Amino acid sequence: MTSQIRIGVSSCLLGEKVRYDGGHKHDRYLTDTLGRFFQFVPVCPEVECGMPIPREAMRLEGDPASPRLVTNRTGIDKTCQMLDFCRKKVVELEGEDLCGFIFKKDSPSSGLFRVKVYNQGIPAKSGSGLFAAAVVRHFPLLPVEEEGRLNDPLIRENFIERVFTLRRWKDFLRGEKSVGALVAFHTSHKLLVMAHSPSHYREMGALVAHGTEIPLDQLLERYRHLLMEAMALHATVSKQTNVLHHIMGYFKKVLTSAEKAELVETITRYHNHLVPLIVPLTLLTHYVTKYNQPYLREQIYLTPHPAELMLRNHV
Repeated sequence: MTSQIRIGVSSCLLGEKVRYDGGHKHDRYLTDTLGRFFQFVPVCPEVECGMPIPREAMRLEGDPASPRLVTNRTGIDKTCQMLDFCRKKVVELEGEDLCGFIFKKDSPSSGLFRVKVYNQGIPAKSGSGLFAAAVVRHFPLLPVEEEGRLNDPLIRENFIERVFTLRRWKDFLRGEKSVGALVAFHTSHKLLVMAHSPSHYREMGALVAHGTEIPLDQLLERYRHLLMEAMALHATVSKQTNVLHHIMGYFKKVLTSAEKAELVETITRYHNHLVPLIVPLTLLTHYVTKYNQPYLREQIYLTPHPAELMLRNHV
């Protein structure tokens, strides 16, 4: 990485006392673990749009596709106040160079998924907070998640891989912009993309192969869309196993019989959910060095994020 990784975060998750009751929802994983690698851009839409601390609790009402933000007890409609803030804030965030956003779950302003929307007094978990929805509309390819869902190791790994991938893409755009440079970027990301979406992998390969036939700006924009769409899809055990076997193919002429048997057994154990992904990857990385495989050494797939995040250690 050549640039700091900046991600937006709901302010209360950083320990800021901005909630309606004057409290916070400090998330230690964000500050103590992700904070070692990310720079946070805190946002509290309710406070920043002019609401006091403390304040009356609010909820979403009406049509889940276009809900109103209403105070619980007094029924005051705060929708216009919040939407006016959202329109201005998303434009402001364009200058923050964000690579992701982590929202506070269940919040009528910042909840991303399954936020309660009341209709005739009956709640249904069918909405998104007004600010979260505005961010997603304005930045459709930006990696976004809720702090609660990051407790799921697969969701956490997917989100963080997307964040690091977007940072690498932005760094690429700061350098030489050419078809040749794009080929080099794509080559280093091939196996990572394959692990997330084999169909995107093929489409991106074809796009790059015909890159000289397309205006460069259009080529880069199309590639960016495909890259972030691919990374949004989860790298399943089946897809990971396919990539592991693909990597193994580079060693078929150099591995001893014992090494090959050990590698096949290790990949099989991973496929059967008996060991985490880091186990076969550690073995393959050892062979990359031992047998001097320069192509594999440049593959982002082997080290897509810092080892300290422990993302590939779950079964």
